[in-house]
Amino acid sequence: MDSLTIVSDDNPRVLLVQPVDSHDMEELETEAAYLRAHSPLPFRLVAIRVKKWNEELTPWPAPPVFGKTPFGDGAQATLDKITSVIEEQSRFLSGDAPAQGDLSRVVLGGYSLAGLFSLWAGTRLPFGAIVAASPSVWYKDWLGYAASHPSLAPHVYLSLGDREHHSKTAIMATVNDCMNRQRDLLAGQGVDTELHMNPGNHFQDNGKRTAMGFAWCIEKLVLYFLKTRNN
Repeated sequence: MDSLTIVSDDNPRVLLVQPVDSHDMEELETEAAYLRAHSPLPFRLVAIRVKKWNEELTPWPAPPVFGKTPFGDGAQATLDKITSVIEEQSRFLSGDAPAQGDLSRVVLGGYSLAGLFSLWAGTRLPFGAIVAASPSVWYKDWLGYAASHPSLAPHVYLSLGDREHHSKTAIMATVNDCMNRQRDLLAGQGVDTELHMNPGNHFQDNGKRTAMGFAWCIEKLVLYFLKTRNN
C-alpha cells in the first residue's frame, strides 16, 4: 500500500474506501463526477494506492493466470492497514463520530482484484456495504470460501461487463457462471444483493462502473440514517 488520494464533499456523511491501481487513478475524476451527480448523501472518497496488486489483495496464494507473477496472501495485512486508514478518516464524517469499530457508515469497494478483496474483507468485518465491480470471483477456491464464510455486510453490489466471459484465458472465461454463483450465495445468506450487467469487456469504464456501485450502496445507507434518526 502507498499514498492516499481523497475526494470529499463538505460535511460528508459516508466514507467510501477504495484500493486502486494506476488505471483506477486515471478514472478517479470520472468516478467522483458520477458520484456527485448521483449520490443522495455527501461523501468522502479515500483511494488507497496498492503497489503490488497480485500480492496485496488476495487472501491466499494461487498460480499465475496471466504472465508469470503468482498471487500472494497479503489481503489480511492490507485489510489491517485499511482499517487504520478508516479509523483516521472517520473523524472527518459529519455528525457524531462513529464508535471505534463501527463500520456502518463505511462502504468498501473496488474493481477487478480489488473487488474480490472487498468481497473477502466483507466476510471479515461488518462494513455498511460492499462494492465489487467486475470482481475476480474466478479466483482459485474463492467460491468455496464464500459458501462457508457469509458476508457481514448487509448490502453488496456486484457488476460485470457482458463481454468479460469472452476471454482466451480459460479460468477467466468462467466469470459469468462464477458471478451468478456469487450472487446466489449472497442472496442465500440474506444479503441485499444487486448484480448489474454493463456493456463491454473488463477493461473499460471502470471508474463509472465502480461509482455506480458506490451510489447504489449510499442509497441503501440512507435507510440507516433514517433509522438512527428515528431512534
